[in-house]
Amino acid sequence: MSRRDSRYGRYVGGDPLAPPVDIAEALEAIGEDVMAGYSPEHAMREVLRRGTDGQQGLDDLARRVAQRRRNLLQQHDLDGTLREVRELLDHAVLEERKQLARDLDDDARFAEMRIESLPSSPAAAVSELSDYAWRSAQAREDFERIKDLLGREMLDQHFAGMKQALENATDADREAVAEMVRDLNDLLAAHRRGDDTEQQFRDFMDKHGEFFPENPQSVDELIDALAARSAAAQRMLNSMTPEQREELMALSAQAFGSADLQDALGQLDANLQALRPGEDWSGSERFDGEQGLGLGDGTGVLQELADLDALGEQLSQSYPGARMSDIDVDKLGDLLGEDAAVDARALAELERALRESGALKRGTDGALRLSPKAIRQLGRSLLRDVANRMSGRQGARDLRRAGAAGELSGGSREWAFGDTEPWNVTKTITNAVLRTTAEGGDARTGVRLDIRDVEVSETEARTQAAVALLVDTSFSMAMDGRWVPMKRTALALHTLIQSRFRGDHLQLVGFGPYAEVMEIDQLTALDAKWDKGTNLHHALLLAQRHFRKHPGAQPVLLIVTDGEPTSHLEADGEVFFMYPPSPRTVAHTVRALDDTGRLGAQTTFFRLGDDAGLARFIEQMARRVDGRVVAPELEDLGVAVVDSYLGSRGSAPDGGSYGGWFSGRGFWVDE
Repeated sequence: MSRRDSRYGRYVGGDPLAPPVDIAEALEAIGEDVMAGYSPEHAMREVLRRGTDGQQGLDDLARRVAQRRRNLLQQHDLDGTLREVRELLDHAVLEERKQLARDLDDDARFAEMRIESLPSSPAAAVSELSDYAWRSAQAREDFERIKDLLGREMLDQHFAGMKQALENATDADREAVAEMVRDLNDLLAAHRRGDDTEQQFRDFMDKHGEFFPENPQSVDELIDALAARSAAAQRMLNSMTPEQREELMALSAQAFGSADLQDALGQLDANLQALRPGEDWSGSERFDGEQGLGLGDGTGVLQELADLDALGEQLSQSYPGARMSDIDVDKLGDLLGEDAAVDARALAELERALRESGALKRGTDGALRLSPKAIRQLGRSLLRDVANRMSGRQGARDLRRAGAAGELSGGSREWAFGDTEPWNVTKTITNAVLRTTAEGGDARTGVRLDIRDVEVSETEARTQAAVALLVDTSFSMAMDGRWVPMKRTALALHTLIQSRFRGDHLQLVGFGPYAEVMEIDQLTALDAKWDKGTNLHHALLLAQRHFRKHPGAQPVLLIVTDGEPTSHLEADGEVFFMYPPSPRTVAHTVRALDDTGRLGAQTTFFRLGDDAGLARFIEQMARRVDGRVVAPELEDLGVAVVDSYLGSRGSAPDGGSYGGWFSGRGFWVDE
């Protein structure tokens, strides 16, 4: 067997104990938005923006990014270097005055006059003292520290970490930096001309790689890193007050003791700006805090602000072709903490799972739609909600009968007095063996059945129903917020029949100016229609055709509407519309309802809204066919329709209501 080496490193994938991504909640939210008229792509984006239960969304992360940005601006000021220079200068002057006070020669008196007449501007004072012969060794050291500080700060603006790296540096260290800058300018100039080589870059990194902890792998990566920081340094200068900027420009001449390195840095900025003109070289920020920032630290903050702006754009996902993979998760973790990176990775995984799960499909028109799989999952969720509401409304009871004598459902239960279902022999004998063993007996010597051992096979009722659910799709349904509850109701009923009462035949009919038979995915994705007209007459004609196609099934007619009929079909097939309702429309609708009643349909009207005229009309219509009227609240529409459907199939097998059966049985929709 060959030997395999293993290498281990720090885990960077987020929380290793986090549960696998669950798209059920996201699919439910997407389905809700789709039913409200949004595209699946938009709905998915909204889910990612809002997040899921216990999971921050993109909006939450974007708010944290914005807050971090505000904190940086409110906490800092950009005069940190000027403050340090002023403190060092004041200390040097104080020490020099002490020494001059001890010296009694005439030259000391002239030196005192020069010290006393220094200009108030730190830059002008430093320039004035550039050729001063210091008598105090401490004063001379403090003044030299000003030049050293300015040099390290200016280098730190271009190369992060230089301020600390060059503290207490020797002349050889400074010369190494100067040589690196010269070689870097040569490399960038060659790159601008297009005659640089990979070997030239490698030679440069072999010689000066210690100055670049980013470890760039190409000259372009090197330029990207340097240009981002150089542009941030320029934005920092732009963000200063004119007085601060003037002071720093004057002090920069004193930074290195000679102009060579300063000129090289200026050439570097010019090269970088020419190579990366797309960087923000002209922006600025307004700082309102009190914590002073040096040139290097200030450049770092400006760079962080730029990173935060980029993250804000990535988190917005508002640009064409946006994907979660665009988000720089590592940068997000660096700036906001690892918890933010974990949330972003989870959202990216959720987006990937949604796209790969088959929940969304692209139709012939190129638009994304919910797939049958997603519709089934959404329907199960809606039906679960209906079951919970019915359970809470009617009370949970331990009703164990799953159906009258009919086809076996595959399940079994403990026998109860009055049961006539066949025994489940296998489960019964198994129960007897287990009980005998548990009571200390020996099953090998024989097993005696006890009534507690008996289980019977559950069966499903054989009664079939032809169900027509007529849903109003007129503009008033959308205008008054009834569009989504209507769709939720249709999907819940469809799921119930498809999962539990597969022998029943459901037809969905939407009726606005005219009626149309719809598949569940078509109704789910239906946009709100703003055409005027409520053509119940046409819908009833379609329902009659459905009932006649299933003569052996019990007709069940369920009508959801919020308005009186204002349209009907003429003999030539044209739609007639009038508001207020025309007597002709009412007459056509009444005749169609009477014909439906003669087919034996059990009819229920679900009246939405509080219009008194509508209430009187529907009451009269229901009386004509010995039907009933339910006026549910919008959130209870699904419960009312499902309960009416179950009631139309007769009482529950134990003689009670299907609502209690729902809750007692638990949620039994096929997964």
